[in-house]
Amino acid sequence: MSARVTHGGLAELGLVNWLVCKLLARGGGVREAHLFTTLARQRSLFRSWLVFASALMPRGKLGRRHTELVILRVAHLRDCAYEREHHLRLGARAGLSQQQLAAVLGGPDEGALSGQERALIAAVDELVESAELSDACFDALSRWLDPPRIVELCMLVGHYEMLATTIAALRIPLDEPHA
Repeated sequence: MSARVTHGGLAELGLVNWLVCKLLARGGGVREAHLFTTLARQRSLFRSWLVFASALMPRGKLGRRHTELVILRVAHLRDCAYEREHHLRLGARAGLSQQQLAAVLGGPDEGALSGQERALIAAVDELVESAELSDACFDALSRWLDPPRIVELCMLVGHYEMLATTIAALRIPLDEPHA
């Protein structure tokens, strides 16, 4: 299927957004970051979204490894190949082993995950499946995370669900890694 909203170039994005997209693509190790060049077609919303998104990742309080585990689980549950492929690369860069990357796709009972990682994955599962955290899940998270980090976790899951929806609805194609 072809993209419903084509990714933009300099004329569609404006100079500032175009340059930002070029930098983000380089940082992601891809020729063009289609998510960014599509979202940047709505110029002012794109810049506001970037501020919000960067507060969650990479500048969040959860830490990069845990953030990547959460995003990968959302991508898996939402069957979002774009998020999954992008964050498998970022997760490996953040120090996740191949066993951990595979385990996050398997679920909270996978042996390669620590107790904290299992609690995070179980929370993602509940949030995606029911938009709620059971008392047992919240209690398990509370053993590992303080209240600000629990808030961030909920917002991180919701944000990547929103992106998965946008990617699917607009049929944003996968990025091509640099050769």
